[in-house]
Amino acid sequence: MTHSREHCQKLDLTDPLNAFREHFALPDGEVYLDGNSLGARPVQALATAQQVIEHEWGKRLIRSWNEAQWWELPITVGDKIGQLIDADPGEVVLTDSIGVNLYKLLSAALTLRPDRKVIVMEGSNFPTDNYIAEGLIEQLGGAYEIRYVEEEQLAAAIKEDVAVVCLTQVHYRTGRLLDMSAITALTHAAGAISIWDLSHSAGALQVALNQCNVDFAVGCTYKYLNGGPGSPAFIFGAARHHGKALQPLTGWWGHAAPFDFEQNYRPAEGIRQMLCGTQSAISMALAEVGVDIFLKTDMAAIESKSRAMTDLFIQLIEQRCGGMGFDIESPRDAYSRGSQVALSHTQGYAIIQALIARGVIGDFRAPATLRFGFAPLYLRYADVWDAVEDLRQVMINEEWRKPDYQQRQAVT
Repeated sequence: MTHSREHCQKLDLTDPLNAFREHFALPDGEVYLDGNSLGARPVQALATAQQVIEHEWGKRLIRSWNEAQWWELPITVGDKIGQLIDADPGEVVLTDSIGVNLYKLLSAALTLRPDRKVIVMEGSNFPTDNYIAEGLIEQLGGAYEIRYVEEEQLAAAIKEDVAVVCLTQVHYRTGRLLDMSAITALTHAAGAISIWDLSHSAGALQVALNQCNVDFAVGCTYKYLNGGPGSPAFIFGAARHHGKALQPLTGWWGHAAPFDFEQNYRPAEGIRQMLCGTQSAISMALAEVGVDIFLKTDMAAIESKSRAMTDLFIQLIEQRCGGMGFDIESPRDAYSRGSQVALSHTQGYAIIQALIARGVIGDFRAPATLRFGFAPLYLRYADVWDAVEDLRQVMINEEWRKPDYQQRQAVT
């Protein structure tokens, strides 16, 4: 099917999610295709920040831990996130970073399978997850092994010596979507514990943690959930493991009675035990703004639009940028793909810089990947057309050859 900009504009007129764009502050004249790295700012976030900083902190000071319920934010926002990822109340807590949370969960999961010494992970995974696991097993004296495999090797790798299978649902580079249900079932059949990283799926796809019988999960709020740069991550822990899988960062916020100031640690009941030190009330209040927007719609509609937009982008790339040196790294089947499309090109970095100069914001992942994320709540179908047309012009005019676009910046 050949698409036109007029066709894309008609799709926008019938899009049931189109009105949600008004909830986000987006620069005029730009097409933002980097929501899989940093989500756009909700309009309400500015007023919330002012309320929290000026009134709750500035005027009420320490009283706001009680009056504004800062103390409960990790649980209250966690429960809201739980509604988006198929978790029950009391199974999700907002806290710390993904790396710190993964350390907690890997450590806790290993204690549930003390006689097993193997962790299965993807070698091409986002490096932080692998680095955290490597650091943990080194700390444990090298008695454990990480079995690095790729998707097609997973079934053979999940054996009866495996303690934990730790995977990312949507691959950070290619956008490939793993079958959570099938892999979790395979993991449990081998007697192992499942941990899923939802960084590139929460807020973009329907995530079915309890339906898939997942044990643990981590995820972030600064991508599709629009919580702001560096906003807190979250932990999911299935209720059946509460009180059995204890994490090692035993700080006072995870104590059974923090304000009794006891000398020795006693873990809190439930998911609160996954907390460690004092939490960032300002960041959590802003993260809640983004989550609240999602609670006004449903993830089925969001996922449906995600598939349609990424399909459209791929079709337009093939129609309008064919023969320009691009390869499509992402799966062609929308049901095997997250809400992003990855292209590869030998001049990928410079091409992305030229696109950004035109107001189309994507990002680059070494060695050659151009990455485009599609946030269904604020992206329009006409934006997809415009982005591909700008990419076409970058290539036709060879704009990527400008010396400034060849210089690598710290963040790519």
